[in-house]
Amino acid sequence: MDLPHQGYRATKPRARAAPPTGDSVLFDDTSSAAPGMNSQGFYAPGYNIGGPSNDMQGGVAVNNLFTDPMANAAMMYGSSLANQGKDMVNKEISRFMSVNKLKYFFAVDTKYVLKKLMILMFPYTHQDWEVRYHRDTPLTPRQDVNAPDLYIPTMAFITYILLAGMALGIQKRFSPEVLGLCASTALVWIIIEVLVLLLSLYLLTVHSDLSTFDLIAYSGYKYVGDGYYVALAWSSCALMFFIVRSLKMKILPSLSSDSMGMGSSARPQFRLYITVATAVFQPIIIYWLTSHLVR
Repeated sequence: MDLPHQGYRATKPRARAAPPTGDSVLFDDTSSAAPGMNSQGFYAPGYNIGGPSNDMQGGVAVNNLFTDPMANAAMMYGSSLANQGKDMVNKEISRFMSVNKLKYFFAVDTKYVLKKLMILMFPYTHQDWEVRYHRDTPLTPRQDVNAPDLYIPTMAFITYILLAGMALGIQKRFSPEVLGLCASTALVWIIIEVLVLLLSLYLLTVHSDLSTFDLIAYSGYKYVGDGYYVALAWSSCALMFFIVRSLKMKILPSLSSDSMGMGSSARPQFRLYITVATAVFQPIIIYWLTSHLVR
């Protein structure tokens, strides 16, 4: 009988043990303990761990939130603050950009437009320049030809842009960039003019019922007299006369109202300077905006 090689020992093959039964099981089978759990004890993908009980608990929590008096009071207080903030924002916007005021300046008809254009081109024959009121409210432009409007300035501004494009096209200098530059330059000059007027009235403490829309309207009338040389001279003189007579009723109150304390604290010559400067400034802007179109 051969002896086994040195360094090796003969071993018997181990027999497989039968799975334990009864109380000797070390780990319980939890595959059927909870729905949605696989044989390894993990939840299957897509299974809602919270289950319907969590949804019911969430619904109960939301219901409790709405039925809580403190929560209701807090929500009502927050809603009140939001409404107050909205009202304040709308009030501040309406001071400078009121829709009702804007509608007033566009309340025109054909008869008014024809009369106003005649006054703009031939203001020397017009006698009554006073703006009429009804219960402390100025009449609409269609009811009073002396009332300022924004319809004619807007149409005149658009006409100016179209004529500028036509003039540039005749001179073979047209391009969308140049036309856009003309429009933006004209718009910026109106903004600058209105801001200068508002600042001048504020610094000189001139109290009047002139609004921002009024100043935009009077500044926009310059685009009615588009033309050059003879037409420029005529329209400039007519426009200066129109501006002086129109603003005289607004910036230059009567001496009787000053004596009664209804006028401005600024001296009359300062108010006269603002009126004349506004009128003289109009032909300068007309020349600046049209000189490059005629070459």
